[in-house]
Amino acid sequence: MLGYDGQAMLQKPELFRPIYVLSEIWQRIGWESIIYIAALMSIDLEQYEAAKIDGASRLKQMFHITLPGLLPIITIMFILRMGNMLNVGFEKIILLYNPVTYETADVISSFVYRKGLLEFGWSYSSAVGLFNSVINLVLLISANYISRRVSQNSLW
Repeated sequence: MLGYDGQAMLQKPELFRPIYVLSEIWQRIGWESIIYIAALMSIDLEQYEAAKIDGASRLKQMFHITLPGLLPIITIMFILRMGNMLNVGFEKIILLYNPVTYETADVISSFVYRKGLLEFGWSYSSAVGLFNSVINLVLLISANYISRRVSQNSLW
């Protein structure tokens, strides 16, 4: 394409993680943008008008009106992200998997899949999956506790 030879990027283990991270950002940016735009729409415009009359610059408006207005949403999104931190996109990993990238691309979900379904180690893969869920629950509760202590915002 465009006169250049193609590159086998997925055949290079050192490029697997950057490719995965970029595709994850691309996948999630749309939905999270909708959430943050909806949160921005809930901030009262009269606050910005009053700040402008008082002589506040755009930067001061951002730090004193916008960010405090977005803080509850940022906190909740952070808590939900922490609860899913170990659950990377299994489907995407399996789709990007190949024998060259096994060492780099193996995550808990693909390990459970490989041990449970391909090698018939159901009890072992169930134990690993349960451990993964317990760690996610601990991360969720910890993030909620820290959030409640720091910003008075939490899920419960």
